[in-house]
Amino acid sequence: MTTAPHNYEHERALWDTFAESAWKDPSNGDPVFRWTQYKDHPADPGPALLGDPGTVLEIGSGTGRALAHLAGRSVKATGIDLSPVAVARSTEKYGHLGIEFVCAEILEHPAQDPRTYDAVYSAFGAAWFTDPALLFPLVARRLNPGGVFAFSQPPAIPGAYGPQGMYKGGFAGPAMYTYRYSHTPETWAGLLVGAGLTEVSVSVLDAPEEGHIGTLVGRAEKPR
Repeated sequence: MTTAPHNYEHERALWDTFAESAWKDPSNGDPVFRWTQYKDHPADPGPALLGDPGTVLEIGSGTGRALAHLAGRSVKATGIDLSPVAVARSTEKYGHLGIEFVCAEILEHPAQDPRTYDAVYSAFGAAWFTDPALLFPLVARRLNPGGVFAFSQPPAIPGAYGPQGMYKGGFAGPAMYTYRYSHTPETWAGLLVGAGLTEVSVSVLDAPEEGHIGTLVGRAEKPR
């Protein structure tokens, strides 16, 4: 399986730009937890997909809204994001809830931080933008026995699998880019099993409107 040659300077610039844009939308300051890209998806499983965790780690925490929602339920929450802008804004907005926001490269922090969690998750976050062959074993190490790993992202375009390069803001201007990873549900499931996880489920949740883009949702557990 191919691993993309990441350039974190470009990626950090991209996610800083994304964070600045996201915080211009006032609704991004409202705590909310959802897995899909649709605001009112009737079949979105919400935080119930994580079980009943006492501690969580979000990889690619973005605006921090999902962690704020969990913190409001008395969950001890931690978020990692590559963007200093995202981490600063999230800390300013939600730090008073006891959430810890960490600015770090996702493949470095779990390898160096010994803490473990009842749940690790990515909602359109780092699981989409990091080689799963490298990320998933790290996630498994950071889970407590019986802990849950869950992630969501758009499904792959048929026939387009593996790392996919993407520019930010079109094809003119500064070259800010990153890579996303696209696989079939079966391949995602195999990667989770290969990382030592069990109770694996990966499927595509249909969009609320027929013919619209669905959401790939994966879930697995660490053996007790």
